[in-house]
Amino acid sequence: MNFRTVALALAALLSSTAAHAEGFLKVDGTEIVDESGQPVILRGMGLGGWMLQEGYMLKLGEIGQQHKIRAKLVELVGEARTAQFYRAWLDNHTTEADIAAMAQWGFNSVRLPIHFDQLTLPADKEPKPGEDTWHEEGFQRIDRLLAWSKAHRLYLILDLHAAPGGQGNDLAISDRDPAKPSLWQSAENQRKTVALWSKLAARYKDEPWIGAYDLINEPNWSFATPGKGNGCDETENKAVWELQQRITKAIRAVDKRHIVIVEGNCWGNNYKGLPPAWDANLVFSFHKYWNRNDEASIAEIEALRTRANRPIWLGESGENSNGWYQGAIALVEGAGIGWNFWPLKKIGFNQPLEIDPGPGWAKIVAWMTGKGPKPAADEAFAAMMALARSSRFDRNIPKPDVIDAMFRQPHDASPRPFRARTLGAEPLTIAAVDYDLGPPGVAYHDMVDANYHVATGGERTPWNNGTTYRNDGVDIARGADGAPYVGDFVSGEWMRYGADVAKAGRWTVSSRVRSARGGRIGIDERGVAVPAGTGWQIVGLGELDLPAGPGAVTLRALDCSDCEVAELVFTPR
Repeated sequence: MNFRTVALALAALLSSTAAHAEGFLKVDGTEIVDESGQPVILRGMGLGGWMLQEGYMLKLGEIGQQHKIRAKLVELVGEARTAQFYRAWLDNHTTEADIAAMAQWGFNSVRLPIHFDQLTLPADKEPKPGEDTWHEEGFQRIDRLLAWSKAHRLYLILDLHAAPGGQGNDLAISDRDPAKPSLWQSAENQRKTVALWSKLAARYKDEPWIGAYDLINEPNWSFATPGKGNGCDETENKAVWELQQRITKAIRAVDKRHIVIVEGNCWGNNYKGLPPAWDANLVFSFHKYWNRNDEASIAEIEALRTRANRPIWLGESGENSNGWYQGAIALVEGAGIGWNFWPLKKIGFNQPLEIDPGPGWAKIVAWMTGKGPKPAADEAFAAMMALARSSRFDRNIPKPDVIDAMFRQPHDASPRPFRARTLGAEPLTIAAVDYDLGPPGVAYHDMVDANYHVATGGERTPWNNGTTYRNDGVDIARGADGAPYVGDFVSGEWMRYGADVAKAGRWTVSSRVRSARGGRIGIDERGVAVPAGTGWQIVGLGELDLPAGPGAVTLRALDCSDCEVAELVFTPR
């Protein structure tokens, strides 16, 4: 199965208004509509990691802020080579190929997280205090992204992700340096933020494929205890609303048409103290991470929609399992809410595209995190440039299971074969990791299938112990040869394998398995014993009669604490 196959299969499930919106987006009561008045459900991804790096996307752990990452790279290879790396990163990470693929998969929007330093100098580095130096190269990069978005009919949403000074105590998301005044502690940083939005609005006021201006990403600031809290207990949020009102006024001085998106405190979710809607073209954004996909999780923001008579938009979500994605998108689309997930790509496994950084970057990570020696400058620079090249679309690892979970499964939760396959006259081998596409309880069952730590108040839960190949609860590991296999297959878990049966008949089913402690697996309730041992063994699972047409077999862990499965083999009788 490839992404084109997935895209074609999903096209019929998407509403025509969402897929073929025309002209400027605008607000009509509680709906976002196009110029013809047709409602639009925005479906998008954020380009996290492109203009603003966060350490976790590069496997750098606690080294979260981009300025810290950059400083360590300068220590490794010097200023000139570091600048060369960042130029290559910006040139490769996001290209027209990414936008074309997004359109093919079914997205109709893209959110650009902007670091202010791509467009202007920090306030403390301006040659003349109170004035603004503009970086035309940064604006031209946005121009190119807009041209690609326009060509492929995706709305581009501009998101100020890192505001001057930084907008919160979650330091990495805005590249904030806590040794300097934050956005909320500096009148000059606020003035520069307003000026930046005025500049953007003047440049793009006549561009219908600019979908909206997302004013300040995830404010998270406790005004009573500056530098400590994230604003979740604030009851007024006066400064948050006043600044966004100032920005809106500056935008409206040059641009009367584009939607303005505002976000609450507490990572976009604390709307306490919100004054009456101050603009007719206003949308309220909320962010949703690691909580339950139930009506209670969106009840408060839905009440705001009704009370303010303005649309709401899930402006950021993600970093979870496919099952969670399916549930979240089904929930919000069922309530008439558009969504934007995060991010399109990173080093790691739970998004549409994965960046393979290569072995050289791992050495840099080890040194940066205090777990390895400092690489030589030439070796480090080669690894940095390899990473920049690997960020390019044609070198990314596609994740069709993530796309299926986002687009088909919220509307059609039935299982589908992960790869097209036919049971016929010849033996058929199915890799154990190629179980069916579908939600938990439909395509597979695993004891842990998502991260709900915000809802439970506990630690982050790894829903997939191997974090490779696929993004479900099924735990996948890789052997010494790099081949993936199912690991941690424990009692009560199961996986479904669908196939097209060419002709009714009987098949003998076997599996290549191993278990240090021994166990029992099966395609029926009896199952068969898996002998204890450390090597892979072929175990006969029994015989199976199937009629012609779509068929399936379910492999179950009946009494296992450490079973592992590499493949199933179907041999016709």
